[in-house]
Amino acid sequence: MDFKIGSLVKDKKLILIPSGELDVYSTVKFKEEALKAYNDNKFDIELDCSKLEYLDSTGLGALIFLLKTVNDNDNTISISNLNKQILKLFKITKLDEMFEIRS
Repeated sequence: MDFKIGSLVKDKKLILIPSGELDVYSTVKFKEEALKAYNDNKFDIELDCSKLEYLDSTGLGALIFLLKTVNDNDNTISISNLNKQILKLFKITKLDEMFEIRS
């Protein structure tokens, strides 16, 4: 499935909605589009992952890159609607301690 990322601003929060697979083939696109949306709206970010089907280690790296950028501007990232496999990956890598995970 092709990777896409949608964005919207709601209540002074930037909501990013990735869909498809965030992997070695799509991380550059994710970084570019997420940073563009963030630079246009420097708010806290909520990643709505209800349409994200797969995440690999390069995708995790892209999320950490985005987290560092957002934290440098005193903003935060929360992640919601992770599927069970991706949530398990966050727990195994202990990234659930770096990101605020919402069910």
